[in-house]
Order: sequence, then structure tokens, then C-alpha cells
Amino acid sequence: MREDICTIPISEAFEENDGCPICRMYETVEERIIEYIMGAAMMEPDIRIETNRLGFCEKHLSKMYSRRGKLQLALMLETHTKELHRSVFKKATLSPKFKKAEKAEAKRCTCFVCEKIDWGFKRMTDTIYRTYETDRDFRELFESQDMFCLEHYSMLTSGCAKKMKRYGFEFTSVLEEKTGNYLESLSADLKKYCSMFDYRNSGADADWGNSKDSIERTIEFLTGHRL
Repeated sequence: MREDICTIPISEAFEENDGCPICRMYETVEERIIEYIMGAAMMEPDIRIETNRLGFCEKHLSKMYSRRGKLQLALMLETHTKELHRSVFKKATLSPKFKKAEKAEAKRCTCFVCEKIDWGFKRMTDTIYRTYETDRDFRELFESQDMFCLEHYSMLTSGCAKKMKRYGFEFTSVLEEKTGNYLESLSADLKKYCSMFDYRNSGADADWGNSKDSIERTIEFLTGHRL
């Protein structure tokens, strides 16, 4: 996997202030890797060795299946299933059968796309820490965000101590303020949403305010995934 497949300017993820910027980063990395694996990379021997060994998780199989290029997917699955059969079921062993089940479970829990996303995403988050410390414009861009989801608030805050030397306290303070304020606004919107089911608040001219999509926004905040 070439490094530029997973690397984009961090500012791209932060220039669009719509939801969690770290989620947008993740989605960009994921999209680029799926495009890569469903393209010419599928025929590269070293890539096929890795896809044969690791396979794909349910989520990324579904994403790949929804794309054009069923032949590419079929070719990868053909050699992956052959490797799975060879390494788990065909290989002679005197060990109990549950050992084969353990091997099968280990194979089921690996994914080529997930592994490459983790590789690229880690480097991008490291770049966030480094850029925040060295670039004032990026600090302003970071502080202009409306929200960070719960998962990425936790991730960035936990990793900060090891990665940042000068601006760690400021960085985590911004994250805490943004996340806490957003969570408070979500609670208010959910309360408003629930109140609108009271018959006294019904009617064609009922004022839902910002509450209509409060469930969707709360799920996105709690899970890091948009519906």
C-alpha cells in the first residue's frame, strides 16, 4: 500500500464544519482504500497475498459488494476462500477439532481494509497533534469545529499526553469544551423532540426547532457513524 493512498492534507477534513472532523477523516481513508483495492491493486501479487491471508470484515465486504466491479471482488474471494480452506480445513493436524474452530475464528476477525485504515488513520491523527503544535492557522481551524464525536474526543484526549509537548492542555481543553457543549445541546434537542409528541404541541405550525434530527445526530455522536 503506497503511503499517499492513506494520506490527505488534514486541513481538508477540518475545512468542512459538518459533524465530527475525525469521522470525515476516517471516511476519506476508508473510501480511498476501498477504491484502491477494487482497482488495479487487486491484481498486484503482494496485495493478493495479503487479501488472501486477512480477508474482509462484514462491513467492508458489504461496501465492496455495493460497488461496480463484481469480478474483482469474486477473484479476491476465490483465492481467499482457497487459502482459508488450505490453512484451516485441509491442513492435517492431530490436535482437537476445536483448534480448527479457533483458527477459523481468528481468520474471521481479520480484514485487509480495516488493517490499512488503522495504519493510515494513526498517521493522520499523529499529524493532527503535530500540526496543532506548529501551525496557528490549524489551531484556529480546530477550535472552529462545532463538535467531536464521543469516540474521537476520547481517542484524541487519550493520545495527547504521549504526542504533544507544548499545547496539550489547550488541545484537551478545546476538545472537552466542544464535546461537552455539544452533548448539552443534544440533550436539550432530544427533550424538545419528546415534548413535541404531547398533543398540546401538535399541529401544522408546531415549532420543532432544531430537534427534528436530534435522534440521528445523537446516534452519530455516540457511535461515530452517520445513519
